Amino acid sequence: MTKVIPKRMIAQIEGDFVVFIIGMRINRPWLPHKWLPAVLSMPRMLKELSKLPSEDTGFLGYNNVGFGIVLQYWRSFEHLEAYAQAKDRTHFPAWKAFNKSVRDDRGAVGIFHETFLVKDGQYETLYSGMPPFGLGKASTLVPATAATASARKRLGQGGD
Repeated sequence: MTKVIPKRMIAQIEGDFVVFIIGMRINRPWLPHKWLPAVLSMPRMLKELSKLPSEDTGFLGYNNVGFGIVLQYWRSFEHLEAYAQAKDRTHFPAWKAFNKSVRDDRGAVGIFHETFLVKDGQYETLYSGMPPFGLGKASTLVPATAATASARKRLGQGGD
């Protein structure tokens, strides 16, 4: 189990980054041949990404946030897109197989993703009594100070 940090911490990351949320929903559990390949492919992709140098892939880290939902952090949209389209990586063949398997029944399993492009300094975080999580797991955690005591201050907008 990941160790809890018993103090107030904030995440720090230099430059722009991407938040990518991806997930699936099993709509027809009695059709495992439709959804099981998708369930099994995400762990393989995350394992592959975790082994590759982040300098090459731009993959910064991830958190599982519920069954079938993964919160990912990437250095840029270009890195994310390059991985998604790389024919020699796990995602592309899995995506192709998924589309083929649900071609006749898109209602059996739902998938989604959301991509957020975050500009340098246009984010704020706070973790208190938490193990490394979210952006704090994908970047650097530092103790919160008086200068970063409020969300407004962490966003660089002054105030109390």
